[in-house]
Amino acid sequence: MSPEGLDLTRYFRPGDHIVFGQACGEPITLVEALVEQGATIGDLKAFIATSFSGLFTPESAAAFRLSSMGAIGALRSMTKANLLDVVPVHVSQVAPLVTAGVMPCDVAMIQVSPADAKGNHSCGLVSDYVRAAVDKARVVIAEVNEQVPFVPGETIPGSAIDVAVKVSRPPVEVAPSKITPTDKAIARLCAEFIGDGCVIQTGVGAVPDAILRLLHDRRDLGVHSGMLGDGLVDLAEAGVLTNARKEIDRGVSINGALIGTRRLYDWAHENPAIHMTPTSYTHDAGVLGRLSRLVTINSALEVDLTGQVNAEQSGAAYLGGTGGQVDFVRAGARSPGGASLMVLASTAKGGTLSKIVPTLSGPVTSARSEVDVVVTEFGAARLKGQTLAERARRLVAVAHPDFREDLDRTAFEIARRGF
Repeated sequence: MSPEGLDLTRYFRPGDHIVFGQACGEPITLVEALVEQGATIGDLKAFIATSFSGLFTPESAAAFRLSSMGAIGALRSMTKANLLDVVPVHVSQVAPLVTAGVMPCDVAMIQVSPADAKGNHSCGLVSDYVRAAVDKARVVIAEVNEQVPFVPGETIPGSAIDVAVKVSRPPVEVAPSKITPTDKAIARLCAEFIGDGCVIQTGVGAVPDAILRLLHDRRDLGVHSGMLGDGLVDLAEAGVLTNARKEIDRGVSINGALIGTRRLYDWAHENPAIHMTPTSYTHDAGVLGRLSRLVTINSALEVDLTGQVNAEQSGAAYLGGTGGQVDFVRAGARSPGGASLMVLASTAKGGTLSKIVPTLSGPVTSARSEVDVVVTEFGAARLKGQTLAERARRLVAVAHPDFREDLDRTAFEIARRGF
């Protein structure tokens, strides 16, 4: 079927719940069709974990009510307009909740590659909760995009697709972020934790890119991650990404989402060195527990003086999300020879706001009992196994100097009380 012939009223019922493929696996042709036709169907509700397409805007909100696990990517305009219903859920929980019917899925709208000789479509750029949505939905509508790579791993059989909409258009791309001097300073400190044979989990953005650029002199690095960006290609081309020392999946990078540019997508196409898997594998505690030297790198909006992490909300502004942080924070901290790094710049808003704070201004995303190392441009605070008083002292030391005197007062009170 061509996009022009897609009449969604044939497949949707009023009140249906839709689950979209997310990130660069977002089926943009199908989203455009739903934005155009959704209001005529009525009372539609949709879930997408993250979006970078820019298609979800206050203007498109009349077509359906959107929910997400946070304001990641291009969804901040929706939270700012109070038009996004936030579900506080780890990305690893989405598939089980869809399967159980707790998060309803009447219609799955996904993006896939063209089929192989056996009639199977690659999930392409994202595999996390896609198969769970396909298995649960009453109707599966797939955007079969000629420009989506066939990446080894999770596939969708053609027989599972009710409506195939054939297109040829560039999938969503996310260009590398500009790396600042602060990002470089944080990256240098993080790189010290990553030695030969380490297995890396990271997100996308300036700091992860800056870290990966510093690892070209390492040997036999591995990857087991929920998402990866263009920096992966640099490591592979430098010959340092071999996955040779991993206890499991030797020789293969394990991943759930490719978030980058055409360069990354072309590298991944039919590349046996990468395997796309669902969150039941990328984020599973049992799987992660088999990896030694696992170094996980995640980001925060703010960290309080006891080590609690907020990666979601700053005051009344919802800016981030839960994502897969907690699963990987726990795994890295427990991995023999590994580490869990929580990274953030020491300040925000032009240096007027400290991101090391006495108390959080939003929810606790990662509990202080799980947090291992907090890294700012001023240092790395190792918190695991330390008293609350010592944690506070170490966190003040990596805060911006302009705010240390005020933070010291709170740290003194923690030391005086012992908690």
